[in-house]
Amino acid sequence: QVQLVESGGDSVQAGGSLTLSCTASTTTAGYCMAWYRQAAGKQLEWISLITNGGVTHYARSVKGRFTISRDRDNAKNTLDLQMNDLQPEDTARYYCAARSDGICANFPVWGQGTQVNVSS
Repeated sequence: QVQLVESGGDSVQAGGSLTLSCTASTTTAGYCMAWYRQAAGKQLEWISLITNGGVTHYARSVKGRFTISRDRDNAKNTLDLQMNDLQPEDTARYYCAARSDGICANFPVWGQGTQVNVSS
């Protein structure tokens, strides 16, 4: 089973930017990939996904500020999340998720997460 490792989490001030990365242990060609986040004491929240055809979708809370992309530099095992205009409410642990059959739901594979802290 593919393994996912997130990186790029950090502490930033409101209005700042970060790029999160997720690297898979094998190729993710054909996979649907997604980003989720979980703030302390809150439920897991879906924030973005990218289909195996490159179609992107965003939660209303991040649309226009976050950009999901995959296969950086033609590597077939990366997933990125460019986050701009970060706000304190974006503070959370961010997880990437994957599903090998291309269906964008009920993701069975998850990384361990990377922490993003945004101060006002």
